[in-house]
Amino acid sequence: MPGFRKGYVRLGPNKVVMPLYYLEFAERIEDMKVRDSDIWVISHPKTGTTWTQEMAWVIGNDLDFEGAKTPLPERFPFLDHSPLFDYTDILPKIPDFKLPDFVNDSVSYIENMPSPRYIKTHLPWELLPKQIRDGSKKPKIIYVARNAKDTCVSYYHHCKLLEGYTGNFEDYCKLFLGGSLCFAPFWPHVLNFWKRRDEQNILFLKFEDLKKDLPGVIKKTADFLGKDLNEDQVEVLSNHLSFASMKNNRAVNYEAATEINRKFNLVLAEGQFMRSGKVGNYKEVMSPELIDKFDCWIQENLAGSGLTF
Repeated sequence: MPGFRKGYVRLGPNKVVMPLYYLEFAERIEDMKVRDSDIWVISHPKTGTTWTQEMAWVIGNDLDFEGAKTPLPERFPFLDHSPLFDYTDILPKIPDFKLPDFVNDSVSYIENMPSPRYIKTHLPWELLPKQIRDGSKKPKIIYVARNAKDTCVSYYHHCKLLEGYTGNFEDYCKLFLGGSLCFAPFWPHVLNFWKRRDEQNILFLKFEDLKKDLPGVIKKTADFLGKDLNEDQVEVLSNHLSFASMKNNRAVNYEAATEINRKFNLVLAEGQFMRSGKVGNYKEVMSPELIDKFDCWIQENLAGSGLTF
């Protein structure tokens, strides 16, 4: 990590991996005032988060495509953005650059937003604000999950592009399987929401269903958010949310972030935030032996849960 991270800690009963800098925000997140009117999109990284955010925001804002031209991180901020990236040592080296408010202090940015707030987080259940965990506040929560093998491949490219990972893919897979990456371990993250999927304020989605039947998932999400869309609106939104459209949409494709990293040589890897958007992409990069190892691990962790991908 090129200056963003000074180490990691393990927290909570599942020994969740977080950057050391997270500790400076942990109490504020724990005690955060949650609103029943909030809409949260929660996920393990690289499982369809941005896709789900854009879908939820556009539905919730009555298909306001003009408003959707505002960059997604401004209208749907990432709660754990600031805890993930410590710029203390970096900013003095780039004096002509000012961090946006939603990066400089993402927690304060969200606290000061008018309702209804749209909030993204990768935090697992046990690190969410206390008011969500104890049920005293019941915001709408959309959790999106993806098969572990594609998640691992996508997260590998993400960490190279945005977080400065310089190791090889095989070593990265060992870290993924061993629960030693940010927000890991993977299965408790997913299963803690899967087991709450029937609660009235929680909608559990799968990346694979978004790929297979986007209009169906749009209707399901609209119903969850209390919105009524006709067939024409569903079609228009489906086109807006297509992979090609999302990849070319600067409001959602995070090209601005990757350009800053390149401009100031913060990360040396080339690539795009939105890379392939495919199901089964792992087959192109994983060896048969590695696939077998993942399959055994998946089977072991999903046994008896009823969750399949």
